[in-house]
Amino acid sequence: MNARALAIQVLARVRATDAYLNVVLDTQLSESPPKDPRDAGLVTELTYGATRRQLALDYAIARFADRKLDALEDKVLAALRIGAYQIFHTRVPARAAVAETVQALKELGLARASGFANAILRKLAELPGPPLPPVSNLAHHLSVRESHPQWLVERWLRQFGRERAEAMLVADNQSPAVVVRANTAKVTRDALLAQLQEVGVEATATTVSPVGITLPSVGRVEDVYGYAEGLWQVQDEAAQLVGVYGAIPASARVLDACAAPGGKACHQAQEHEVVAVDLHAHKLRKIEAEARRLGLESRLKAFAHDAAEPFPEAWGEFHAFVVDAPCSGLGTLRRHPELRYRRKEEDIARLATLQRRILENCQEAVPAGGLLVYAVCTMDPLEGQDQVEMFLRSHPEWTAEPPVLPGLKLPLTQAYLRTLPGPEGFDGFFAARLRKLY
Repeated sequence: MNARALAIQVLARVRATDAYLNVVLDTQLSESPPKDPRDAGLVTELTYGATRRQLALDYAIARFADRKLDALEDKVLAALRIGAYQIFHTRVPARAAVAETVQALKELGLARASGFANAILRKLAELPGPPLPPVSNLAHHLSVRESHPQWLVERWLRQFGRERAEAMLVADNQSPAVVVRANTAKVTRDALLAQLQEVGVEATATTVSPVGITLPSVGRVEDVYGYAEGLWQVQDEAAQLVGVYGAIPASARVLDACAAPGGKACHQAQEHEVVAVDLHAHKLRKIEAEARRLGLESRLKAFAHDAAEPFPEAWGEFHAFVVDAPCSGLGTLRRHPELRYRRKEEDIARLATLQRRILENCQEAVPAGGLLVYAVCTMDPLEGQDQVEMFLRSHPEWTAEPPVLPGLKLPLTQAYLRTLPGPEGFDGFFAARLRKLY
């Protein structure tokens, strides 16, 4: 199966099952590995690119389609998006993009749709660029241009202003760099950086995180030096900063209340005894596997439990809690582009209610003098600063206490850690470091 046919299969399966793109892509490449390894990179570019640009591609396709796009078969719509993405956003010659995409449809047994797809793609290829709605309606224009739902564009324009909102929208359509966190239980960041450079990996230190390294485009991360030896773990710089900002004392015993996928739990286990908790047992197996790879299994134990319910007394006392709460995930749209089309505005208030339940349960278990680090991978105030300040108003025994970290310039807003998507290269995160006074 050629790369375009594979890409069509992936997008069609994502649409049909509502699965995550990265999961479907990995599965498809495992089930049908391309003969040429370079084709795996092309499949990745086409699927992620077409998903990131989906609203703009659909806006263009709809101009020439004689039927509603929602009525099209999954593979036919996927082919049109793959073809349109190549025409507008790659260096593939337009004639080749059309011909190869139509041939991929035939390879997938959909020759009957090839004439329909060919006619639309040929018309798109004649355009000077992707069509856009007028800028007089700014929210609609940006929604189509940057392929974000209009409710989200309007929300960001209100919350962050036009300049920053546009920067966030643009950043969400860029491929994120591969960033890893040095496993300081085994190696320092500087030593790991030197080792990577010695074996020819053009790695660089992250700009803010003291434990982060940015890798070049590397293909399979599992093939990079240090992975098998457990010297590092993939983790975005913003997520690393949550662990740094938490500044949990080395002697503290830590409970990570919403641990999956495990990056923050393993970060803490580099220095602490950690109990990692998640509602879903199958996710805990992945955390345990990562802990073993990193050589941290003696410091990290995992249990299935609902973080909104009291914790078993048999687990003992913890000096610090990490609450990486379930959230809208709006800070990670460049990594999970399909999420922008599935998330609804009402989800934010629903998730904020769940976050409050988890916060209330966890704060009960924190002893006097203990810490609670609350984090979400979103920039929305309802889930972040508003959530924490409402909690502090109702709990006078708690206070916000930012860490003292000489030499580090963390992106703080008042007492809180906040990163935004944009030219800085971060995912969007919010974190609060809270101390229980009595």
